[in-house]
Amino acid sequence: MERKEKKKLGLTSKIFISLLLGAVAGVLMHYYLPAGTLKDTVLINGIFYVVGNGFLRLMQMLVVPLVFCSLICGSMSIGDTKKLGKVGIKTMVFYLATTAIAISVALSIGQLISPGIGLDMSAIQKADVTIGEKTSFADTLLNIIPTNPIKSLADGEMLPIILFAVLIGIILAKLGENAEIVANFFSQFNDVMMQMTMIVMKFAPYGVFCLIAKTFSTVGFDGIGPLLKYMGAVLLALVVQCAGVYMLFLYGFTRLNPFRFLKKFAPVMGFAFSTATSNATIPMSIETLATKMGVSKRISSFTIPLGATINMDGTAIMQGVAVIFAAQAYNIMLTPADYITVIATATLASVGTAGVPGVGMITLSMVFAAVGLPIEAISMIIGIDRILDMSRTAVNITGDAVCTTIVAHQDGSLNKEVFNRK
Repeated sequence: MERKEKKKLGLTSKIFISLLLGAVAGVLMHYYLPAGTLKDTVLINGIFYVVGNGFLRLMQMLVVPLVFCSLICGSMSIGDTKKLGKVGIKTMVFYLATTAIAISVALSIGQLISPGIGLDMSAIQKADVTIGEKTSFADTLLNIIPTNPIKSLADGEMLPIILFAVLIGIILAKLGENAEIVANFFSQFNDVMMQMTMIVMKFAPYGVFCLIAKTFSTVGFDGIGPLLKYMGAVLLALVVQCAGVYMLFLYGFTRLNPFRFLKKFAPVMGFAFSTATSNATIPMSIETLATKMGVSKRISSFTIPLGATINMDGTAIMQGVAVIFAAQAYNIMLTPADYITVIATATLASVGTAGVPGVGMITLSMVFAAVGLPIEAISMIIGIDRILDMSRTAVNITGDAVCTTIVAHQDGSLNKEVFNRK
């Protein structure tokens, strides 16, 4: 009996319970607790803010050293540069293809639902907009190469970190016994970071509760009304991408049970939803894929950090629907060439985008600029973006996991017995 109780109250269950309780507490506070010192100072900007963001910072503290060491160990264990190249190319093609599909799905659903038609512009509170600087494709490629790898590690620039770590891993594999001390150092330091992750994750239920409670206590449902069609279009497109496109890819390439995959990966999706940051879920994704799906860490330690950096399908979906929304709200006709531009720009904008909360709004300004839509339109949707940001982060990391599972299956690094275990 005691063992069953422990299973029921494992970390996964605690995170889900905290998520639900946080949402309920936030909504109740928004509508029934009057503004004042207790609500605003003590709870929202005090306990919820400090505990929630403190936990987020603990997760972010782990990201760079964990990604750096796990990528070195992953590429070192793959060893053969040809094999590593095949894994890298397959992963990149999958990520870019699903992003392009995601935007196409979003544009189609946007046209179907027409979120910007019949909108009462006066009912929407507008907010300040941060305009993103457009980066050319050439510069995006050059930004992958670090001019100072130590600075990239300090600043958390993921693409340069990935390249530098992979190169070190390949060289260590080639040197073999001649670099055994260095290889052992990174391997052991990776174990240290994994242990630290397990310690930090014990605080997850408290952090998740506070993050969710703060979001819902400030947003409520008041500002959502006029933008329900927009929110509905984004959420529908996210569901189609996650439950439709990804699961078809998973079954088509591996013949694995999509329902079992979603059930086992649900805790990571819930965690991603509550934190709204892809980077923070990297340790949990790698661990879940290894223990519940049977995916070798030498594959996931390469593909998951890469996906958290370049695979932003959920963000791309929001951008696709937002383009339709803005065009309809301002009565601007978009041509077929504009739609192609949106698909290309949003796909490229997702490459190198930081996996942190709210970054999708900044890259959206680049997409709007590419097709001549007014940047001011972003201010209409920024107020409700936190909830959508949480939802699209869950989709982003699911795409990373599906790709990793497919690549591991094709590489012979997937243990189906572990995956099929209940």
